[in-house]
Amino acid sequence: MGREKTEAAAKPAKAKGLMMLIAVAVVMLAIGGGGAFALVKAGVIGAEKKKEDHSPKLIRKGDDDPYAPKPESAKDGAPADVDGDGGSPWRTSYYNFSDEFTSNLRDSTSLIQVSLACSTQRDGRVLMWLKKHELAVRSAMLAVLADTPEAEVNSIAGKEQLQRRLAAAINRVLIDKEGFGGVDNVYFKSFLVQ
Repeated sequence: MGREKTEAAAKPAKAKGLMMLIAVAVVMLAIGGGGAFALVKAGVIGAEKKKEDHSPKLIRKGDDDPYAPKPESAKDGAPADVDGDGGSPWRTSYYNFSDEFTSNLRDSTSLIQVSLACSTQRDGRVLMWLKKHELAVRSAMLAVLADTPEAEVNSIAGKEQLQRRLAAAINRVLIDKEGFGGVDNVYFKSFLVQ
C-alpha cells in the first residue's frame, strides 16, 4: 500500500515536470521564431538582397528624362518640344542613322538602298548607346539586309517584317554591348531597290 501512495504522488510530479518542459519549449520556440522573423524582415538573413534595376526606364510624356540628349532646337533659341495629350502615354525619341545603307539582296542581282531611323520609348541612354555602337549596329543591319530576299521588299507585309528583323538586330547588338536593347521600331526614311 505504501508503494501505491508513492506511485500516485509521483504521477502528478511527473505530469507537472512534463508540462513545465513543454511550456519552456513553446516559449523558446516562440522567442526563436520571433527573432528569426525579425531578422528576415530586416533583411539580415534568408532573403537575397535584390539587385537594383539600372536598365533604361520608360519615360512618360511630360516627365523629365535625366539622360535626354540636348535638343538641337535648344541651341538656337527655339521652343522646347511639347508632348500631346493623346496616343501612347510614353514619350518617343528617334535616332537617325547618319548614312544610308546599301546592300545586295539575297539570291538576287538587285541592290537595296535605305535611309533608316529607329525609335525608343526608353530614357536617353538607348540613344547614347545607339550612337556609341553605331558601327556594330550598322554591321548587324547590313547583314539583315543582305539576308533579305527581293520578294520580301516588294510588299508592305515584307517591309514590315524587315522592320521587325532590323529592330531585333539592333537590340541584339545593344544587349550584347550594354545589357539592354530598348529599340521599339525601325523606320524607312527612303527606300530604293534597283
